[in-house]
Amino acid sequence: MQPKLAVWKFSSCDGCQLTLLDCEDELLEVAGQVEIAYFLEASRAVVAGPYDLSIVEGSITTADDVERIREVRRMSRHVVSIGACATAGGIQALRNFADVREFTSVVYAHPEYIHTLDRSTPPSAHIDIDFELHGCPIDKGQLLEVITAFLHGRRPQIASHSVCVECKRRGTVCVMVSKGIPCLGPVTHAGCGAICPAFNRGCYGCFGPADTTNIPAFVGALSAAGMSDFDLVRVFRTFNAEAPAFREASMAAEAAEDRR
Repeated sequence: MQPKLAVWKFSSCDGCQLTLLDCEDELLEVAGQVEIAYFLEASRAVVAGPYDLSIVEGSITTADDVERIREVRRMSRHVVSIGACATAGGIQALRNFADVREFTSVVYAHPEYIHTLDRSTPPSAHIDIDFELHGCPIDKGQLLEVITAFLHGRRPQIASHSVCVECKRRGTVCVMVSKGIPCLGPVTHAGCGAICPAFNRGCYGCFGPADTTNIPAFVGALSAAGMSDFDLVRVFRTFNAEAPAFREASMAAEAAEDRR
């Protein structure tokens, strides 16, 4: 029997699931090796678990999400979280730095109907995760590597270096050194192909913090280049604001700003 693959959505924009559909020809090969048992973005057909591999997109933002992610874990041999929402709480984790009740009162006409948690957290805050694939959105080549690896019982071969290595590989001159453009490339996980620096824009940190980073030294370099504490808070609070390394950096900058 073919191994069963399930794809689950929690609080997210669907972009990472669409990355799998964007694989096109490669997806046909994947579909030939697995039974796509649950993937509502692609089909209404549902095959009951247990599942050999569950891919999870999205953050946990409601009490129902907590129960559902635990059920996914119970039904799955392996669980892989994909994307910034599922690995670091996503852009919705900005609520973690403020009062969620204030947000709901501003956004919704009837906030009393909104039932949400005070924090947006990745699935790993609630269950054991076998592997995390970073990105906003994820890279389809990396996704195919992860699926293939788990189908063949090996560890995925995903690069752990920073975006700076990708810039060097494609011959892109460092925008931070040559033009003084703030860039999160030195502390951001590789995977995007260094797209932004190639177009003379600084990295936004879409793939979250690299496995080994020296955030304090990097913050010092940004400050020396003239970036204010207020701007430091903003650059670290985007798609991966709740990633521990980025969270600590933004909190430290916010504290420095408050002391002024």
